Amino acid sequence: MREAHLVKLNRIYTRTGDDGTTGMVDGSRLPKHALRIEAVGAVDEANATLGLAVLNLSGDAAEYLNRIQNDMFDLGADLATPGEDFTPSEMVLRIVPVQVEWIEGRIDALTEKLEPLTSFVLPGGSEAAARLHLARTAARRAERAMTALADAEPVNPAALAYINRLSDYLFVLARHANDGGKGDVLWKPGANR
Repeated sequence: MREAHLVKLNRIYTRTGDDGTTGMVDGSRLPKHALRIEAVGAVDEANATLGLAVLNLSGDAAEYLNRIQNDMFDLGADLATPGEDFTPSEMVLRIVPVQVEWIEGRIDALTEKLEPLTSFVLPGGSEAAARLHLARTAARRAERAMTALADAEPVNPAALAYINRLSDYLFVLARHANDGGKGDVLWKPGANR
């Protein structure tokens, strides 16, 4: 797909949402509390946490998160386009399997460099890892919102796979940011009883 410029914003406020609705890509309007809008908002929130996480990263990790942030806008556009046809076109953005496969490739590459886990990891260690764990939990919240929507309406299966892989990627990237897992803070079950 060639580079698309689907949005042109001359004004930030339009007043069209003052009645408690928001517009979808197809021109329909939904209440701002609708499941679809909740899912779009959760994806937006997860994307904002990625912006915070990337501040402590450099090199490939920063480049990859910037790429993922762009994909997250594609994901939001996908969710904002109701319907059952998940075929992308010039004017309809959809998450496609190759985007899921790209994240899987990053997960596999990082996992090869990490020691196997012997316990669950507490969110923390380095600042970079803590921010990545925060982004991971935001991605999981977005996934919950998307699966709730999928129980009620059609949702692109590739979009669901993408958000599921994203939290996995953020987990292994957080471990990588903790000195390849050496700085991970491990859970000690019942340690404070």
